[in-house]
Amino acid sequence: MRKYISVLIVIFTFLSCNETKKENTIKNNEVQQEVAAVYKSLEVEIEGMTCEIGCARTIQSKLSKVDGVTYSKVNFEAKKGQFTYDENKITKEDIINKINGIAGGDLYKVTKSTDIERIIEEIN
Repeated sequence: MRKYISVLIVIFTFLSCNETKKENTIKNNEVQQEVAAVYKSLEVEIEGMTCEIGCARTIQSKLSKVDGVTYSKVNFEAKKGQFTYDENKITKEDIINKINGIAGGDLYKVTKSTDIERIIEEIN
């Protein structure tokens, strides 16, 4: 009787490991659709900034952490910000809304936005 139980345990263990391998193989073989990145650059005029460190760097830092934004630079003296983003992940309107929403939406306001350039990068 012990032999039968031992043999059954070995068989069940082997079968369960085999099922796990099949699941992993299926997941790895799934076709993933890759989309080319489409980078756009945007320049915005920002009202409400009162200092370099507290305002301009805060906006720059917060936008650089947003998924899809690849470049973020805010110039306090010019009252402008430049951002490069992947339009497959985020839109121009999303970036403007993020800036307008910093600090509860009471401090900063994008007054003008200008598209600078569009770059398409193919995924190899």
